Amino acid sequence: MNSMSTPYKDAGRTGQKRRTFEALVAAAREAVAAGEAPTVDGTAAAAGVARSTAYRYFPSQRELLAAAHPETVRQSLLPADAPEDPAERLDAVVLEFTRLIVNTEAQQRTMLRLSLERDPAEPAQALPLRQGRAIAWIEEALAPLQGTLSGPGIRALALAVRSAIGIEALVWLTDIGGLSREQAMASMRWSAQALLRQALVSGPPPAAAG
Repeated sequence: MNSMSTPYKDAGRTGQKRRTFEALVAAAREAVAAGEAPTVDGTAAAAGVARSTAYRYFPSQRELLAAAHPETVRQSLLPADAPEDPAERLDAVVLEFTRLIVNTEAQQRTMLRLSLERDPAEPAQALPLRQGRAIAWIEEALAPLQGTLSGPGIRALALAVRSAIGIEALVWLTDIGGLSREQAMASMRWSAQALLRQALVSGPPPAAAG
C-alpha cells in the first residue's frame, strides 16, 4: 500500500501522534494570532517537537497553514435542529460564521495578509483563505434549494454570499466603513439575505467556470 495513502498522524501510535499534531497546530495558531506567518521549523521549536518529526506531519508551510486556519475545526455551522427554510438556514450559518470571524479576527487578518502577500508563482490553492470550509457550510445551508437552482447555481450563490460575509468584508466595514463589530455582523447577515432573495427572483450570479 502506498505509504502516502494514510496521513502520518493516523498511522501507528495514533494517540501520541494526535497529541503531537495538536501541539504543532496550537503553536501555529498562536503564531497566526500574533500576526506571524508560522514556519514548520519555528512551529516545531515552539511546540517542543523535533524538526524532523514536524516535517512528517507538515511537509511544507502550506499544509501547516491549512491546519492552523481557524475555520478547519468545525464540520458544520447548522444547529442540530436545523430549519428547512433556506433563508432561516442561511441566516443561522451566516450568524455563526460571522461570530467565528469576529472571535478569531486576529488569526483571520493574518490569513488575509498572507493571502495578499502570496508569491504570484504559487498556485491559487495555496492561499491561506482557501483552506477554510465556508463555501461548503453555505452550500449546506442552501441545500433545500436543490431543484429550484442548479448545482452550479447554488455554488455561484454560495460564492457571492461568502464574498459578503468573510474577513475581507469585516475589515472593510470596520476599518473603512467605521462600523462596530456588531453592526458589521448585522450588515453581513442583511447582505446574505439580499443575495438569496435576488437569486430566487432573477437567478443566481454567473457561475464560475470549471
